[in-house]
Amino acid sequence: MKDRVAERDALDRLVVAVRAGESRSMVVRGDPGAGKTVLLDYLARQAHGCRVARVTGVQSEMELAFAGLHQLCAPMLEYLGRVPAPQQDALQTAFGVAAGPPPDRFLVGLAVLNLLSEVARKQPLICLIDDTQWLDQASVQALGFVARRLAADQVGLVFAARDPGANLAGLTELDVGGLRDDDARALLESALPAPLDTRVADLIIAEARGNPLALVELPRGLSPAQLAGGFGLPGAVPLTGRIEDSFARQLAVLPGQTVRLLQLAAADPSGDQYLVWRAAGQLGIPVEAPASAVEAGLVEFDGRVRFRHPLVRSAAYQSASFADRRQLHAALAEATDPQADPDRRAWHRAQATAGPDEQIAVELERSAGRARARGGLAAAAAFLERSVALTDDPARRAHRALEAGFASMQAGAFDSTRNLLAVACTGPVDELQRARIDLLRARLAFALSRGNDAPSLLLAAARRLESLNLELAQETYVDAFIAAMFGARLNEGIGVRDVAQAARGALRKSGSERTAASLLLDALAALTDDYGTGVPLCRDALRQLSGDKISSEERLRWSRLGCAVALELWDDESAYLLSGYSVRIAREAGSPSELALALDVGTAMLVFCGELSAAASMAAETQSVQEATGINAAHHGALVLAAWRGQSRETRKLMELTIREAGLRGEGSGLTISEYAHAVLCNGAGQYEEGFVAARSASEHQEIVRENWGLPELIESASRTGRTDLAAGALKRLAAKAQASGTDWALGVEARSRALLSEGDQADAGFREAIDRLSRTRVRAELARAHLLYGEWLRREQRRRGARAELRMAHDMLDTMGMEAFAERARRELLATGETVRNRSVESISVLTAQEAHIARLAREGRTNPEIGAQLFLSARTVEWHLRKVFTKLGITSRRELSTALTEAGPPA
Repeated sequence: MKDRVAERDALDRLVVAVRAGESRSMVVRGDPGAGKTVLLDYLARQAHGCRVARVTGVQSEMELAFAGLHQLCAPMLEYLGRVPAPQQDALQTAFGVAAGPPPDRFLVGLAVLNLLSEVARKQPLICLIDDTQWLDQASVQALGFVARRLAADQVGLVFAARDPGANLAGLTELDVGGLRDDDARALLESALPAPLDTRVADLIIAEARGNPLALVELPRGLSPAQLAGGFGLPGAVPLTGRIEDSFARQLAVLPGQTVRLLQLAAADPSGDQYLVWRAAGQLGIPVEAPASAVEAGLVEFDGRVRFRHPLVRSAAYQSASFADRRQLHAALAEATDPQADPDRRAWHRAQATAGPDEQIAVELERSAGRARARGGLAAAAAFLERSVALTDDPARRAHRALEAGFASMQAGAFDSTRNLLAVACTGPVDELQRARIDLLRARLAFALSRGNDAPSLLLAAARRLESLNLELAQETYVDAFIAAMFGARLNEGIGVRDVAQAARGALRKSGSERTAASLLLDALAALTDDYGTGVPLCRDALRQLSGDKISSEERLRWSRLGCAVALELWDDESAYLLSGYSVRIAREAGSPSELALALDVGTAMLVFCGELSAAASMAAETQSVQEATGINAAHHGALVLAAWRGQSRETRKLMELTIREAGLRGEGSGLTISEYAHAVLCNGAGQYEEGFVAARSASEHQEIVRENWGLPELIESASRTGRTDLAAGALKRLAAKAQASGTDWALGVEARSRALLSEGDQADAGFREAIDRLSRTRVRAELARAHLLYGEWLRREQRRRGARAELRMAHDMLDTMGMEAFAERARRELLATGETVRNRSVESISVLTAQEAHIARLAREGRTNPEIGAQLFLSARTVEWHLRKVFTKLGITSRRELSTALTEAGPPA
């Protein structure tokens, strides 16, 4: 629910009053689509401890007397016996339960009043009456009577109405107006599956006048490609519901030339008044044509053409016949400057064409190329898809369908991708095109289900491409690696070793000029065979991905995989850098699916860095992206965060969700992440027996990255439960990889793990080495755990003074980071040394919720409330509300003070 803070407050006060023994009545008043029903739904959710009764007016029942009243009272008739007899008779007659003369409406109203009063004796009662304008008059009269006579009863009556009318006149009204522009923009963006051209968004917002239904419904019927750049058409939006019917009726009474002008304006989403008038001149539409529509309040011509409501635009466009629409678009194309706006001209020409037209199809291809160069993936898909429809030659149509399919795939329009694949398959194609069809089908399978058959399909496509397009084949082998890594233990016969074996031929053909994909493929294949051999190749790939010679397209595609390679090498600097690149580039490219995945990886990286508040902010943003776009991405980052925080309930809830979704998607990596998070949670709380079981399962499959995470947890839990042989075996595996990697993160974790299995001076030296190495890295959370383990060992060795120093350091670090379970372990150990532990003093940033912390950081960076709202899919007013809470919690009064109040660095941007 965007904004509506004041409205929700009013409804909350109503519930509080009713619970306290008072009666209340209210009319929630607003235009169609303003959000009245949403507010009633909110009230129903808030009415804890109250009985809630609901009525919805039905237009077809308007002529049935007392139909609405029967909806409300039928579930309560068990209390009718407590109502005076004459009133009982009147109500039973009204409902057709008993025969008799027409009931006195005064008696009916009195019967309802008493019935509600009796019901409320047992439990406070909230009655919600929606679509009051569609209720029968007899019911409205009776309910209006009741509303005015409620006094000492615990009853609330809330009506949702467009216009209260005489029967509800005088009742308290809650006016539901339009959303402010910033809130409207956030709501519009939340309803879009892909970015929308700014000019078109501005026009929609202006026309919607803050109406939430208009903002949500207008883009709902359009694909991401159709919305991009404004090259979608109102004709694609179905006219649904009563709002559109009412607009259509208003248009029907206008003069013919007025309607024709509105149809013309509706055919172009730019709102350019001068363009519309140039086209109108070609069609012979007179300058006085808009007068009656302007007088009716349907449209404005004041520098820009603005419809009263986006669905007026839809109604106007759909009122034109197909032949008329083609004529309108032809006029608009002729009126559009081919130099200043060639893409819009090409689009209108395409809509004006009744059948295939090769010249226009070529123009659309050029427009797609320009859109792609600007990073407009969805716009490129829209142009290409239309070019397919205008292509007569079967071979060209298949070629264009394939290109449009890849563009739609990148834009996240998977239904369009399926349809275009089917078109491509029907035409004559050469071997390369056939291989690319296989590739597109495989990529679609991977996008829809990370595991299952995606690895085998990608591998087959890569093999077919190898002799046709080596560079594309190598990229496809990398895709197959990614799919195999995601599928992991749930893969259907194809694992990373199978991909490595198959890729060797393509690697042998690589030339001296190596692409990022070929370097990554070489590194992944080598890692799979021999870790030590793969390390230097991984470093070559990371250098290229981190350098300035790589294209933005390559960086968008491969940075996230590069981050995984860096994590496999325990290269904290590269992982931090590439996770930041991945998030920033996904934002700039307007790719919500890539952004959700990049944020998820970035969250885990920030956890290792000890920036748990920043990680929580990133996890919150991930959730916002998913909710706003409908993307059903994994929750791995949030799960890792919850485990390191020691939040048992949240961790187990996310584990259950992740395991369930992993099974549905064939995503074995999700199972391993869940087991790893379980191990961290248990080890943090000192529940080593349970932690051992989880850690052993997390590390036994030897998955890339996940094995590195699981082995230290296995060594710690095994050593604490007396399973030294198993711990020693895990240490041997860890040491082999750490020595080959040679990073301070790897060697620090190895030294810490080795110390757990050592005694005396060897253990002491191991812990000291771990602390020394980890202090030179970004991974402060690993360092804090090293101080904790060293302090625990020193206390068992009766070296209390040294133990206190290490445990104090560990406690302060863990407490500040928000690693609650580990911090509590340190606190207990400190108490055991005789140390007096101060009360937990949470750093200022830690008292904020995840969303508040993220908003505070963005505000510190100078972002405005609308900018923050656009990024987090919130209204600007909601942002303002959050910032007020932030200021109160931090004890500050302005944004200028945020820099000193926030004690943690923000997430990489």
